Amino acid sequence: MRSETAPPAVPGVLGPDDVVATARSIVAQQEESGAIPWFSPTGGVPGHVDAWNHVEAAMALTVAGLREPARRAYEWLRSVQRPDGSWPAKWVLGEVTEPWGESNHAAYLAVGVWHELLMTGDEEFVRRMWPAVRRAVDFVLGLQTGRGEIIWMRNPDGAPSDHALLTGCSSIYQSLRCAVALAEALGEPEPDWELAADQLGHVVAAHPEAFADKSRWSMDWYYPVLSGPLRGEAAARRLAESWDAFVVPGLGCRCVADQPWVTAAESCELVMALDAAGDRDRALELFRTIQHLRHEDGSYWTGWQYENQRHFPGDRSTYTAAAVILAADALADASPGARLFKEIAGRPLGPSTAADPIACGCGVFTREATPTPGAY
Repeated sequence: MRSETAPPAVPGVLGPDDVVATARSIVAQQEESGAIPWFSPTGGVPGHVDAWNHVEAAMALTVAGLREPARRAYEWLRSVQRPDGSWPAKWVLGEVTEPWGESNHAAYLAVGVWHELLMTGDEEFVRRMWPAVRRAVDFVLGLQTGRGEIIWMRNPDGAPSDHALLTGCSSIYQSLRCAVALAEALGEPEPDWELAADQLGHVVAAHPEAFADKSRWSMDWYYPVLSGPLRGEAAARRLAESWDAFVVPGLGCRCVADQPWVTAAESCELVMALDAAGDRDRALELFRTIQHLRHEDGSYWTGWQYENQRHFPGDRSTYTAAAVILAADALADASPGARLFKEIAGRPLGPSTAADPIACGCGVFTREATPTPGAY
């Protein structure tokens, strides 16, 4: 097992102590079970838990050196996985409120476990989590269509939804690449998973008609870059196409193009997308900009409604704090997991030759919910 690594620092923006304070704001909202909700009860209204944002928060805790609460988070998630490999879409105070299973929620466990292996070198942890990862991937691939996209959810009666989501499928692409790396690390290679990832990556990169139209949401803009299906010139073109629609100078990235609301989580994910695309100067500037949402205790306001000049929706969310920490780590490029959005197992995270429509055999093919990985 690796020794502890120092929390990341972004000179002139955040120091290591700042990052730890942000991580402690996540732990302060962690439930006794180990679950990490979006936010603690405010005004009598508790925040919900979903598997995707829960994993993201656990990853951030590990980056900040808070391993014990991170491990409690993973253990809780392992303990509540359903037999089909999925998790309920939402819990509130331990009670399931939305029972269907979402594909990108299930897939993201592989990213978290791979990240934990990179950060700690703990193979025993990976072997303990591996059966859950395998069941989750089986659930996800059971929702893949013949063309390659992955349907966003399966209902409790077993019926799948009728559409796929671009943000979710982009995230699943990265998850499958991490699952493949885990399988190889354990000596249990899964070539079919790699083929499924390549086919999915091709559809994300080349077939927008495969997805429900959620283009007003910024995540549908940058997630194909953040999660790897687009790299190089294609990534640069995509980021340039909608930059003015989503980025508000001096404030950050909008959540949706038609609302005067910038959000720290989307801004920090865009920071990581820019960094992965090699645009480090704009990544650093955007990360510096979004610090206006930092609270004195190290937590972050979810967003800022700049016409009304108020924080909106009025909470300081754990997933926002997590996104800040992961962005800081990517920019610092110092921890073993800092390149998570750039490479998997030393190989660039992006399209491979197998993603060619002929090479992968997928042929040549003539987009209800907010497109947030944790909120589908």
